[in-house]
Amino acid sequence: MENNPKLITYVDPKAPAAEAFRTLRTNIYFCSPDEKLHTIMLTSPGPGEGKTTITSNLAVALAQGDEDVILVDADLRRGTTHKVFGLNNSIGLTNVLMGKAELDKALQPTSLKGLRVLTSGPIPPNPAELFGSKAMSSLIEELKEKASLVLFDAPPLLVVTDAVLLSTRVDGTVLVIDSGSVPRDVAIKAKNSLSNVKARILGVVLNNMPMTESYYYYYYYSNEKKDEKS
Repeated sequence: MENNPKLITYVDPKAPAAEAFRTLRTNIYFCSPDEKLHTIMLTSPGPGEGKTTITSNLAVALAQGDEDVILVDADLRRGTTHKVFGLNNSIGLTNVLMGKAELDKALQPTSLKGLRVLTSGPIPPNPAELFGSKAMSSLIEELKEKASLVLFDAPPLLVVTDAVLLSTRVDGTVLVIDSGSVPRDVAIKAKNSLSNVKARILGVVLNNMPMTESYYYYYYYSNEKKDEKS
């Protein structure tokens, strides 16, 4: 974790990109000023849009802001959060959902106080069924008891149904979009896939903005009324 350049919020907290993640943290708080958000999912339209890097840095920024955070790698097909933090992935979310491991034993501490990680674990034969199971509902409630904020790094929306299923079980969803490669119609399709199941969309992170912008990452959020009009 200490030497991973992807964790800019940890290795170089004074960098402009690290400040952008702190701004993202603040904006998420303002998304729901009157109601505490306990569970937040981050996803993207497709793979390779920087979703895991965004989620990991946001988790660090939240922990640095004195939140007790659990980061869950909910990409049961291609989970990589364990690589970002240098953790073992032999026991993780899959084991807990299948009743083969207790949550307390699967949670792994990081070198940052206040941040724990539940890695994805072994690839299961039926990820979508696990996300729709009673075990997932029970796990989310248990996670909420163990941390003030739970972040889910979910699979891409337009590749598998896992993220859509999970979006109905969390307090809010943030959509990560690669500004340089995702066509407008694809972004709209991803947004609609969440709206169709009445998921609460907190906002969008535009990744890989041109370097002429003041930050590498730009965040904007929309309240539910704005979201209904879009």
